[in-house]
This record gives sequence, structure tokens and C-alpha cells, in this order.
Amino acid sequence: MKPVSSEDLNRRAFLSKLGLGVGALSLPEITIASGRNAQGTQHQPRAKQLLMIYCTGALSQLETFDYKPQLVARDGKPFEGGPKVTFQGENGNLAAPRFAFRPRGECGKMTSDLLPHIGALADEICFIHSMKSKTNTHGSGENVMSTGFRLDGFPSLGAWLTYALGSTRDDLPAYVTIPDPRGVPQASVNNWGPGFLPTMFQGTPFSSTRPIRNLARPNGISETSDRQARELLRYLNEDHLRRFKNDDKLLARMASHQLAEKMQRSVPEIRDLSKEPASVLSLYGADDTSNKTKASFARNCILARRLIESGVRFVQVFNGAYAMGEGVGNWDGHRYLEKQYKIHGPILDQPVAAMLADLKRRGLLDQTLVVFCTEFGRMPMFQKGATGRDHNAEGFTCWMAGAGVKAPFTYGATDEFGYRAVENVVTVHDFHATILHILGLDHERLTYYHDGFTRRLTDVHGRVVGDILA
Repeated sequence: MKPVSSEDLNRRAFLSKLGLGVGALSLPEITIASGRNAQGTQHQPRAKQLLMIYCTGALSQLETFDYKPQLVARDGKPFEGGPKVTFQGENGNLAAPRFAFRPRGECGKMTSDLLPHIGALADEICFIHSMKSKTNTHGSGENVMSTGFRLDGFPSLGAWLTYALGSTRDDLPAYVTIPDPRGVPQASVNNWGPGFLPTMFQGTPFSSTRPIRNLARPNGISETSDRQARELLRYLNEDHLRRFKNDDKLLARMASHQLAEKMQRSVPEIRDLSKEPASVLSLYGADDTSNKTKASFARNCILARRLIESGVRFVQVFNGAYAMGEGVGNWDGHRYLEKQYKIHGPILDQPVAAMLADLKRRGLLDQTLVVFCTEFGRMPMFQKGATGRDHNAEGFTCWMAGAGVKAPFTYGATDEFGYRAVENVVTVHDFHATILHILGLDHERLTYYHDGFTRRLTDVHGRVVGDILA
């Protein structure tokens, strides 16, 4: 049996707070960094919390952050040596970005007019231009970015973090996910699911516009009757656990019910944005009456900031939804990229920039790692007969800000047309390993034994991208 780390003891202490008693548990042992890197030298976590902004549909690096003068110069010309056929079929000629690039911030970073508010904060951002994924299809691409694997059934990054680090509060979930106001991503709950980890480590969906499901007491049930029913249920569950100590699903349900009881008191206050000053609502764009989707997404961003401020370990904010169709509610710009991106850009830009600036103003960036990502990128040429770009897993851009990373900083590069990562290539496994490292975890030692395999978020791959660490 491997030794129990100090972080594992913290996790078990957290379960004890739920009144479940660790003596009843029969969970596999884990090993995590506990303040050590892969070489065994001591290091302290650079961040205590993680905030992720996930743009679904594959946001084009070429219309946002990856400046390619040669793509402008060769606009309309054939891509010599480039792929003729990609995910959706035959490609046409090279196509210049649909939005102009300008220098931003004191560092002069070139970013596009599509996202000017985020670009204005370039001095706070560490850009990674050499990302590479395993797949160029959305469902499996979302799985890879969220879980490290193409297939369903693997734990999300947030589930791994919650499993390793537990919660800082007993009246709020350790892991909260906030879907886009328009709906959920294509891979849906896989993006915040527990996979084969115990169910208690999955993300809890929140929204600024809709109440949390199954949290409020039903009409006609008094507080006294509700309390008595919970006490009886607790007694029956604990009696069952004494007889069936390996029932992890029951353990998860018990934890969920007890957390829900406490959330009935904590969540209404967290979700009550009426206490936010008008200046904050305006900063985020939550008062935009001309763009209801933007206002709703802005409120989700304010909710995310409030959750970070309240100590939630990991908050995941999604921008874009699948159900509305190709490119209509997300960044999947195959046919009419410029037209669709002109809709999506304002929804994303001001709220995310305001959230980053607000976190810094409140001193929360000193302890929070902010990650901006998408499942893959887009091709430097238009699809034949269309004015949009096909899927591209060979090179795309993500960025980080806040605790643990250099800023302003640019790492890695794609080729002259933005097609393929060619300098300091960063795989999704490397990306995950670096995030875990910044939070004090060693990706090679954060493991879980399942179905005959010792599993980890980074499979058998991954390296910490040390050059971007502050």
C-alpha cells in the first residue's frame, strides 16, 4: 500500500466534515505531489484556485491572437504544401484574418479587433501559440481538453483537482461549472464529469439566470418536516454504510445531500447579483439591454468572480453551446466565419476582460490561475465554396494569466501561416501537467487505480512547461 499523502489526509478530513466518517470509506489510495515536483524537490503551490474560460466550437487562433503577416500577404493564393482535404472536405486558398490586428498594451502584443477588451489586457497574459491536440472533431476534442482522453468515461480536470485538493468550504462545492446561457457544449457533462472517480468529485452546474436544480425545498413541505426527513435518511444511509462499506455511490449521494442542505443557505447569497454596484454591472456588460446573450454571459462571469472570491477551488465558465447548430451558438466557423464571429466576439470579449481586471483589482489574481482555452483551432485557408475555416488540431492558441505564470509573455509559435505548431510545441497533456504543477500537484503522481490500470490525467505523457512559470 502506498503511503497516504498530507493532501489525501486533507481530503479525508473534508469528508469527515460531511459527517460520513473516513472509517467507512473504501476508496483506492492516491499519491499526489504534496509539495514535490517530478524530481522530488520541494515546491509550494503557485496558485490556490483555478478559473477556466472554455470557448467551445474551436475558436480561430487566426482571428484572435496569432498574428501572421504572411497570411495577409498571401491572401487568396494557394497553400503550397498544405492539406488539400481536411475534416469537412476540400479546401480553397489561403485567407487573411477577417479582423485587423493591432499592438496592445505596453508590451505591444498584436491581437485582433475581434476581442479588443481582452487584447487591451495583453500585459497580464501569457500566450501559448503552439498548442496541439489529438483530434479534430468537437466531441472528442472537448474530451481531450477537459479529460486528456478522446473517449468518454475519463475524469475531468476539475474532478482530478477536487479529488486531490478537496474544498476550502463545506457549504459550497469545490468544483463549479457554469454553462453558456445558450446551452451546453457538444460533449456536455463529460467536460465536468467524474469519470471513474467517485461521483462526489464531479462539477456542480451553476447559472446566474436559472436556479440550481433540485436545491429548493418543495412547496407544501415545512422546514420541520424537511429536517426530520433528512435526519431519518441520514440514519438509514449510515446504517447501510456500516453493512456495505464499499458502496461509493451511496457515499457520493450522502455527500451531495448534505452539501445541498448547506447550499440552501449559501447559494442564494452567492447568486444574488443585486448587491453588485451598477459600476460593476456596467464594467462586465451585464446591463447591456441590446444584447441579452452578452448580458447573461456577463452575469455568469460576475458569478464566477463571486465564487472565486468565496473560495471555490475550481470555476469553469463556458462560452458557446452546441445545440443551436454549426457556428450559430459557438465558434465553429465553417461557412460564414466573419458574420458569426461578429456576433460571438462581443458576447465573450467585454465580460471576460472585465472578469480578469476585476480579479486583479480585488487581489484575487495573486492566488488564482486563469486559463483561457478551446478544443483546437482553425485552418489558414477557407473551405472550398465557403467563407469559413475547417478544423485544425495541429496548431492553436490558449492563454493563462494570474498566479504562477509570466506576463506579459509569449511562448511557442506556429508556422508563417498559422497552420502547424513548430516552435516549443505544447500538447494538451503538457498543458494539463503545467496547470497541475501551478496548483502544487505532480501530474505523474496524481493517480487512481481503476480496472487494472493506474490512471492519471496526463495518461503516460506530459511535461511541465517550465519556461512560462513565474
